[in-house]
Order: sequence, then C-alpha cells, then structure tokens
Amino acid sequence: MSPKLGRWKVSLLTKIFVAMILGVILGLALPAVFPPDPANPEALDGAEFVIVYLKPIGDLFLRLIRMVVVPLVFASLLVGTASLGDPKKLGRIGMKTIGIYLVTTALAITIGLVLANAVQPGSRIDQDTRDTLIAAYAEGAAEAEISMGQRPGTVDTLLAVVPTNPVESLARGDMLQIIFFAMFFGIALTLVKNREKADQIVGFFDGVTDAMIVVVHVVMELAPYGVLALIAAAIAIFGVQVLLSLLIYSLCVFAGLLLHMTLVYSTAVWVLGGMSPLVFFRGIRPAQAIAFATSTSSGTLPVTMECAEKNLGVSEEISSFVLPLGSTVNMDGTALYQGVATVFIAQVFGFDLTLGQQLTIVLMATLASIGAAGVPGVGIITLAMVLETLGLPLEGIALILGVDRILDMMRTTVNVTGDAAVAVIVARSEGLLSPPAPGAAEAAVSSQP
Repeated sequence: MSPKLGRWKVSLLTKIFVAMILGVILGLALPAVFPPDPANPEALDGAEFVIVYLKPIGDLFLRLIRMVVVPLVFASLLVGTASLGDPKKLGRIGMKTIGIYLVTTALAITIGLVLANAVQPGSRIDQDTRDTLIAAYAEGAAEAEISMGQRPGTVDTLLAVVPTNPVESLARGDMLQIIFFAMFFGIALTLVKNREKADQIVGFFDGVTDAMIVVVHVVMELAPYGVLALIAAAIAIFGVQVLLSLLIYSLCVFAGLLLHMTLVYSTAVWVLGGMSPLVFFRGIRPAQAIAFATSTSSGTLPVTMECAEKNLGVSEEISSFVLPLGSTVNMDGTALYQGVATVFIAQVFGFDLTLGQQLTIVLMATLASIGAAGVPGVGIITLAMVLETLGLPLEGIALILGVDRILDMMRTTVNVTGDAAVAVIVARSEGLLSPPAPGAAEAAVSSQP
C-alpha cells in the first residue's frame, strides 16, 4: 500500500525512547531547580518555562500527525472495503472484527475489576488526601458531569453515526460518521457495473493513502522532539506529588493493562493468529512508542498500519479495514481503566459494589467502547455515566484526574496493541496473513540509517 518505512524507522525508535527519558528528566528537574520566586512573581519558573516553550513543540507535532488522520482513515477504509469485493465477505470480516473487539474489551474490564477488588486501592487513600484531591480537581469533575448531561441517548447516538452531510463530517473529524460513509462508499463501488470507472476511483484513493503515508514519514522526523516536549510538559504540569498519593491506584491500572496486553493479546495472537507473541510485540513496538507519547489511537494509525503490514505480514486488504475501525471503536485500555476507577471511587467513599453492579460496569463499558466512540473525552464521560448509574458521587472523578494524563498514555498503548492483534487474527482467519521470514522484524528495527 505504502512506500517502505525506509531507513528512518530504527533510529526513530531509539530517539523516541531517549526523548522519553529526557522529557521525564526535564519535567522533574526544571521545576525543582527553578522554583517560583516570591520576590519576582512575573519571572518564569521551571514549570512555566516547560509549558510556555516546550509544550508548543509537542502540540505542533500532534497537530501535524492529526492533520493526516481524516484523509488517511477515509481513503484507506474506502479502499479496504472496496478491495474486499464481495459484500458478503465484507459482512463476514466486519462481524469478526467487531465481535473480537467486544470480547477483548469485556475481558479487559473483567481483569480491571478483579485487580481492583483484590488490591483495594481506594481503601488506602486517607481522608486528608481525598479532600485535597477533590478540592484541586473539582472543576474537572464538574465539567465531566456537564458533558455527561449533554451526552445523547443510545438511539440518538446510533442515528448520529449516519452523516447528513459527509463533507461536514470530514471537516469536523467525526470519526464514526467518516467510517460509516467510507464503508458505504466502498460497498457502492463494489456494486458499480462499470468496473473501469470504479477502479479509477479506488485507484485515486489508494494514491491518497500512499501520499498520506509519505506525509507521515516526513512528520515523524519531528517525533523525538514532540515526544520530549509532551512528556516534559505532562510531568511539569502534574508533578509527582499527585502520582505518589495515587500510586497504588496507578499501579493497579498499570498492572491490569500490562496483564491484559501480555496475557490476552499474547494468547490470542498465538492461538488464533498463529504468530509468536515475541514476533508480534517486536513488530508493533514503533506504534506502541508513538501511542504512549501522543495518547491518541487515531494519531498513531499511520504507524500502526505500517507496522501491521511490514512487520507482521497483515495484508493491506485487512489492515486498511480493521485498523481504522479499531482506532475509533476499540478501547480495551480505556475500558479496563474505567473498571478500576469505578471500584476505586466506590472504595474511597465506602460503597460496597455488588456482583450485579460490577456486571453492570462490564456491560456499560463494553457497549460504550462502540456507542460512545464519537464523543469527545469519552473515557471521563463514560466513567461519569457509570458512576451516575451506580449511584456513586461524581466528585470521585476529581480523585483520578491528576494522574489521568499519565495513565492515558498507558491505556492508549494497549488500545493500539489490541488493534494490531485483532488485525493479525482476522487476517489469518481469512488466509491473508503472510508472516515475514524469521528475523525480519529484528532486521527492520536494527538496520542503520
């Protein structure tokens, strides 16, 4: 589908990890070395320096990579749908993809709930810390409550998937509407009787996909600088105090994400995908690095597609359909986090959740991974909806907002890994998986620029 990754890939991965380390060091060191000066309140302290001068670099990188997301998703999904040819085949692959996404999401939430009940992170937060966190982040909790109140109902959400003006949907970046229209357009192209005309349209959008990948290659040259700036800003803004006060909760979420990624995905890729987990994780490393730094599955999509096709042997036909769909509707990491967060908040406020209530969490968060995918800030909004349904105080959201940005980096990495795992499984089930020769992924990673 796209030009080869070329020689930037190896050095890029190394530079990204180095940039992450430097970002943490800068985010911790500058505020400590240059604290606020009471005698000169207008002077920039270390944290303000990071926010004013470094954060815009990270924001620029995010804007550049998001710039290609809409045209890439639309073009690649249209080509992928049209290239499947038979609408029955499309329906079969679509059902497999959605079905696997729902199963892995339900497993993720279950893992989160089991860990949260076993570790009891909410029982370890003292009253003073709880009051401090709620006071510090009460505004964010109020915004989540307002957003939840504005959230459309289930029927309205389903109807909203169908765009009334596809051009407006493209301009707004409404991913569910874009996906629906691209798939509908692709199906229509398979039914056009004049194959020459249909092939011309498919060829055009295939060219658009290639061009967007080239743009991504250029933008990715800035990745180390953007990653450094984003990590430094996150650390400087939130500091380590909040993280330490919520350390057990954060470790519980991290352990759940790690367990889901290594256990569920490894087993699924090995048993259903016929691929060694080591080959899989080596091949997906570049996409994981970008996902961790940017906290956006959609923004990571170009790299995920590249890794799936070049390193894992997933056919373009499958990757161009499964991965754009997954970047919007598959949120295993987010769902797991919601399970842990709900139990954590219930424990802090002294609520004992029954088995039925915890099953409600599984059902709501699983369905939300599809139905609420187009809502901005879906993680916090869905969490507010779950808390409201269970009768838990929405103020509890304020307890976790301080570490949400850092945990978001981790759960986005899991989301992207899940997308790639499902692509491998679906490709193998359709006979469209051609794993590279042994050592191919290692060679790609170790080649010198």
